[in-house]
Amino acid sequence: MSIRVILVDDHPVVRAGLKSVIDAPDHIAVIGEAGSGEEALMIVDELDPDVVLCDLRLGEGIDGIEVTKRLRAKSNPPAVLILTTFDLDSEIIAAINAGASGYLLKDIDPGDISTAIEKAAKGETYMPPEISSKVFAAMRNPSPKLTRRERDVVKLLATGASNAQIAQELFVTEATVKSHLVNVFTKLGVDSRARAIRVAEDQGLV
Repeated sequence: MSIRVILVDDHPVVRAGLKSVIDAPDHIAVIGEAGSGEEALMIVDELDPDVVLCDLRLGEGIDGIEVTKRLRAKSNPPAVLILTTFDLDSEIIAAINAGASGYLLKDIDPGDISTAIEKAAKGETYMPPEISSKVFAAMRNPSPKLTRRERDVVKLLATGASNAQIAQELFVTEATVKSHLVNVFTKLGVDSRARAIRVAEDQGLV
């Protein structure tokens, strides 16, 4: 019996390429595709796949981490594999915490994609060596804790406040806010305000 797979990526060309690779083995079949996180949740309910191969960043709407969380919360959840170009430590850890069975980079060998799908369908995990090393490094060296002021900044970020609004609320200059943000990004291993908020939420900081 074939392993039933759904592809989730906001780029049709990427989905087409992945489909040709994944459909090559006789025992794996792509049964559906989604171009957004919201569409993925609907199509999974309709088609009941064994494995969902999901991009991390899906444009507007919910991202791959949130898709993973919601799918894994189902009573009979599919396995979820994250396939992305981003290898930030914070993203990898967030995916694992969300319940992903693996974290793959898009330069992965096609044969390894099949292996990852096979393992995920059996309830096992799969991560290439370069990702595994990042996971173990993160476990050995957890991110430095945010200071009280840095936490205040992140909490205000989560409300959608601008740098100027944060500065006004905390009675500091915008330059000070920018300095705090640089420290927050470094400590959380992120490269944007949105990612900082998401990682902070995952760590219970906001």
